Amino acid sequence: MTGLRTHSMTNPTILTVPGLDNSGPQHWQTLWERQWVNCHRVDMGNWHTPNRNAWVNRLNLAIRQTEGPIVLVAHSLGCHAVAWWAALERPRSDGPVVGALLVAPPEVDNAPIDPRLCGFAPSARGVLPFPSLLVSSRDDPFITPDRAYRLASFWGADHIDAGRAGHINAESGLGDWRFGQQLLGRLVDAAETTGERRPAPAQGWRADLTQ
Repeated sequence: MTGLRTHSMTNPTILTVPGLDNSGPQHWQTLWERQWVNCHRVDMGNWHTPNRNAWVNRLNLAIRQTEGPIVLVAHSLGCHAVAWWAALERPRSDGPVVGALLVAPPEVDNAPIDPRLCGFAPSARGVLPFPSLLVSSRDDPFITPDRAYRLASFWGADHIDAGRAGHINAESGLGDWRFGQQLLGRLVDAAETTGERRPAPAQGWRADLTQ
């Protein structure tokens, strides 16, 4: 999103929060970090053997060390880290985090595909105090569409159906994922609007909070 650097909102800092095993060189998170000077990765540590509390603490430290407004951009298990950070830290609605893009959160409660995900169960249940969009794919091997809708309901996030895009990662062949950039821009715009705490779905998006 070339307009993000010169956006009228004092350039919010974009903090990317990767998932299990980190995001590789062709992942859209990595490509965004290369493109935008205000986009930085949170080093969660223990990428291959994640610990929920350690990840929450790492994320909390990164947020505290960042000046100005922040938009979190999480992928896979990073989405659960964001949700648990909000549940445990209880950030204020007027705090530094002004939005979150939550992409392809995996199933952690009901027979997760990778046993390393079990440490984040149960899923955090609490509405996030900032605008959030949860993006899921119809053929994601890590979660079913119904369970993704369920997480969106837990977190009070607007659900975005990304079609058949696998785990929405490098293997999905998305490049720098222009659709994701549009969603991110929507969050930034919503954060700018006085009193608007939830971005309305744009025409053509599918928003569904069905459990």
